[in-house]
Amino acid sequence: MYKSIYIHIPFCHNICSYCDFCKMFYNKNLVDKYLKELKNEYESLKEDNVIDTIYIGGGTPSSLSMDELDKLFEIIKDVKLSSNYEFTFEINPEDIDEELLIKLKDNRVNRISIGIETINEKFYKFLNRYNNKDILKEKIKLCKKYFSNINIDLMYAFPKETIDDLKNDLDFFKSLDVEHISTYSLIIEDNTVIGNKNTLPIAEELDRKMYDYIIKYLEKIGYKHYEISNFSKEGYESIHNLTYWNNEHYLGIGLGASGYINNYRYTNTRSINKYLDGNYIYEKEKVSTRQKEEYELILGLRKINGVNKKDFFNKYGKQIEDEFDIINLIGKKLLEDNLGYIRIPKDKLYIENQILINFIGDIDEKD
Repeated sequence: MYKSIYIHIPFCHNICSYCDFCKMFYNKNLVDKYLKELKNEYESLKEDNVIDTIYIGGGTPSSLSMDELDKLFEIIKDVKLSSNYEFTFEINPEDIDEELLIKLKDNRVNRISIGIETINEKFYKFLNRYNNKDILKEKIKLCKKYFSNINIDLMYAFPKETIDDLKNDLDFFKSLDVEHISTYSLIIEDNTVIGNKNTLPIAEELDRKMYDYIIKYLEKIGYKHYEISNFSKEGYESIHNLTYWNNEHYLGIGLGASGYINNYRYTNTRSINKYLDGNYIYEKEKVSTRQKEEYELILGLRKINGVNKKDFFNKYGKQIEDEFDIINLIGKKLLEDNLGYIRIPKDKLYIENQILINFIGDIDEKD
């Protein structure tokens, strides 16, 4: 039984040069057809249970018109939400206005996520985005009139970016005084504008220096570093994203969405034509007990606290050290046992993927 729902809206008025998510240019006729099929998919999968979190992402959900948003919210109007639910809606800064915020508030949204990325003008053309500091400040001020839980996205590691450039972004983000900040190092993906231009990433040494700088900066001003890329004020950790990292079940609907329900992990098609024909799923696999244990660690080690050994035993009836080569990795100082939690040491967070590769190698050998 799932307690979280992810809904993907693939439409955008503008395509960012780095974006590898499932997206397409806004088309009104296509939106209408998509929302009808989204409803059909949801109706075929929904359960009569209480939901803790909903996350509407994209693409750009805020690209939808007011009428289209009404149709979207109509699909999930009967969802029973828990008393302390979290309902997140992603917004692009240029879409923020009072009408939109009221619409979201009236439809039970209580958390918004805003993709700012950077306020440094020299990167706007590269990203195919545009921001204005003064306008952004006014828009965040307006958002605070309606919402007390706001996330903003910070992107870094652009070609030719310096630590001073990053500091300028962080200083501006600090001035906004929001509850949550998500950070993303630029990844140059295939089949993106910058990927097709053969853009080169910055030096790994500088990327790491920027990551370390972000951690120190945000912790110094009161943000809790609770996941590899996420920071929050106390009590404002993303409940929805913790669903993923805690290896819990969630329903994913929409083009390109992923889900984990009834012990199956699945990914939906990224083909709009197949989706509109009702052929939603691209791939699906039943998750074995062994795979659940693997996911428990691979996902759980993204959390700064790591994986609770007692919780692992309660879930699987096994000691984590008996199932995986934890002791060896602790000996190599790639993991540590801290007050009953297996976690990645803080000075090794940057090389998390390398640690998990070692870990997955141990898993494969045991299998």
